[in-house]
Amino acid sequence: MDSITIGLWVTGGMLVMVVLGMRVAFAAGLAGFLGLVWLRWDQFNYDPDRFFKALEISVKIAGQVPHSKVSAHALSLIPTFILIGYLAYHARLTTALFDAAKKWIAWVPGGLAVSTVFATAGFAAVSGASVATAAVFARIAIPEMLKVGYDKRFAAGVVAAGGTLASLIPPSAILVIYAIIVEQDVGKLLLAGFIPGMFSAIVYATLIIVLALTMKNFGPPVGGFTWRERLVSLPPALPIVAVVVIIIFFVYNPFGGDAWGTPTEGGAIGAFIVFCMALYRGMRWGALKDALLETAKLTVMIFTIIWGVLIYVRFLGFADLPSAFSDWITSLEYSPMLILICILLAYAVLGMFMDAIGMLLLTLPVVYPAVMALNGGEFVSAEDSAFGMSGTMCAIWFGILVVKMAEFCLITPPIGLNCFVVAGVRDDLNVQDVFRGVIPFFIADGITIALLVAFPVIVLWLPSLA
Repeated sequence: MDSITIGLWVTGGMLVMVVLGMRVAFAAGLAGFLGLVWLRWDQFNYDPDRFFKALEISVKIAGQVPHSKVSAHALSLIPTFILIGYLAYHARLTTALFDAAKKWIAWVPGGLAVSTVFATAGFAAVSGASVATAAVFARIAIPEMLKVGYDKRFAAGVVAAGGTLASLIPPSAILVIYAIIVEQDVGKLLLAGFIPGMFSAIVYATLIIVLALTMKNFGPPVGGFTWRERLVSLPPALPIVAVVVIIIFFVYNPFGGDAWGTPTEGGAIGAFIVFCMALYRGMRWGALKDALLETAKLTVMIFTIIWGVLIYVRFLGFADLPSAFSDWITSLEYSPMLILICILLAYAVLGMFMDAIGMLLLTLPVVYPAVMALNGGEFVSAEDSAFGMSGTMCAIWFGILVVKMAEFCLITPPIGLNCFVVAGVRDDLNVQDVFRGVIPFFIADGITIALLVAFPVIVLWLPSLA
């Protein structure tokens, strides 16, 4: 049996395990290991006496993956980014951020919902974790919206959709994972996520304002705040702005010359600043312990998924499945843009059944080389490319598109994780209520993705300056 056929059988078996409910990390790790054994035994012509030799070789290959990949310097960004978010919550910076957004923005139609969107965007700039953002604002923003008459389902939908902004706005853990998997510059990808992330927030806010103007008994504007109250609300929220500025400055020096440091150093300094602010605002040992434990739990979950999937990725390399898929994609007699759109639609469907990180880790080793081949290869110039951009810029552009699709999948039934988190935090909501509340945001995400595809400059302008 040829290696491509083995690769397809193993991949099919892994998908069956995932559909049956096995965790992605274990399904991918098990499928990858069994695939390695199968490939080696196939090379030995299925000689029963050499089965244990094939098993021994596979164990050595699979055993090298966790240390060789997870010890990558760039992965140290993930726990620091997650820690920033939990420390900011325990320092009550999230409450200060929402209060400032409410006093400055709530006067517009649908004002509290719009304030929630921009507050979640602000917290996303120090969190890096969509689930944490949704959980925090489910406690803060939903009660405020219910007080002024918002439908509880829509209020929950605003928080669940707003939480997804943490996937794009730096610091973003999922962008770091993408950069490592496809071996691209972490700093440029983090920069690339900033404008699309804020653009997504603006699209969400515009949708809310339109709904408020066209629907009766929608959430009313909230006014009555004096200019003094607005100005007083700003200083408590400034630490978040400071952390964002520091991380961006470390990634890209806006004054010219070399960067001030690496993204990892920027994330560590950002965590230290928020830690100092949390201590200043009265954080005690219990809250610090909770922040550290939650950071450890989420980090271990992410790293476990990475370990399992990378064993599967190693198997794919031996099976040569990515190259075969790339050759098949480039042989199709359709325009590259149409094929790219079909790939994005496939992500939308796949995301209904898998979590965002697992989905990207499983698919990128196969899909990424195919997209690069569609554009003309990793080293193609902008003039000779299919999408009008160089290979490096195409990698960044596609990364933002698939991460935005991962955002979309965080609120799609039946697996939309943010919706489950919001429902779990609020006793007065069930997950069906939250899924109904996010329906308008499907339209907003569709518009955003279409504009990012049609106008790549939205994604590429900032990293092109680095």
